Amino acid sequence: MSELINPLISRRQLLAALALSPLLFKMDNTHAAVIDPQRIVALEWLPVELILALGVTPYAMADIANYQTWVGEPKLPDGIIDVGLRTEPNLELLTQLKPSLILYSAGYGPSPEKMARIAPGLGFNFNDASGKPLSVARQSLTELGEMLGMQQAASDHLLKFDQFIERMKPRFAGRGDKPVLLMTLLDPRHALIIGKSSLFQQVMDLLGVKNAWSGETNFWGSAVVGLERLAAVKDADVICFDHNNDAEMARVAATPLWKAMPFVRQNRFQRVPAVWLYGATLSAMNFTTMLAKAIGSRA
Repeated sequence: MSELINPLISRRQLLAALALSPLLFKMDNTHAAVIDPQRIVALEWLPVELILALGVTPYAMADIANYQTWVGEPKLPDGIIDVGLRTEPNLELLTQLKPSLILYSAGYGPSPEKMARIAPGLGFNFNDASGKPLSVARQSLTELGEMLGMQQAASDHLLKFDQFIERMKPRFAGRGDKPVLLMTLLDPRHALIIGKSSLFQQVMDLLGVKNAWSGETNFWGSAVVGLERLAAVKDADVICFDHNNDAEMARVAATPLWKAMPFVRQNRFQRVPAVWLYGATLSAMNFTTMLAKAIGSRA
């Protein structure tokens, strides 16, 4: 076997490689036990949501202030330490905190190699080639539950999610084919639209609600478009997520272009509290509740 070992690989590199491997923590419950659930850090809001779904409060996380603006629910417990931006967390502070595990979104923020110098890490994807983020989220929660020895908590949560969706389906039965457009205002000239391959699209498919947007979307299931393109949206309800941008929305609402929008003239536009567009099952449940309140009984 010795000839298979590269002599140029240092002990530090070998330890870093092992730390990055989820297999290190999936071998058995003994390995899972080395992770202290009270000292888990989440550097992106998707893994924050995953760990909260398991009933675990993150020891620290990134960008709490913007979490309140863009995510909102689930509410964060008190006492979580803020480690800075999601893209550039404070690595010195992270080192001082001595986390037992760092959770992150794959391809977002510091490199896995940098984080491996501080603590073992695990990255999660929001989407994959299937274009079904909800399915990816379910798998991610299962994997995290296995890593932490909390398989039952993950199974219980997913069962609760499935039962919740089944209970909510009848709320939308009377809508027929009336479509819904999901958007958030980015600036006075552009909106972010949610469409195919998004978390909310998969939820709407489960609920039997038609999406009014059939145009292009990116890997995240969203598209940035000029506001003028919304004029083509006819006979649809339009839901706009609020991100503490009342003044900007007021300026847009005062323009002739906006006043001429079909959904504005038909009184089918409404703003709703923020729901995280790129989350997991908790965001999906929050979205479903919001959608039912907004248009569930509206034909």
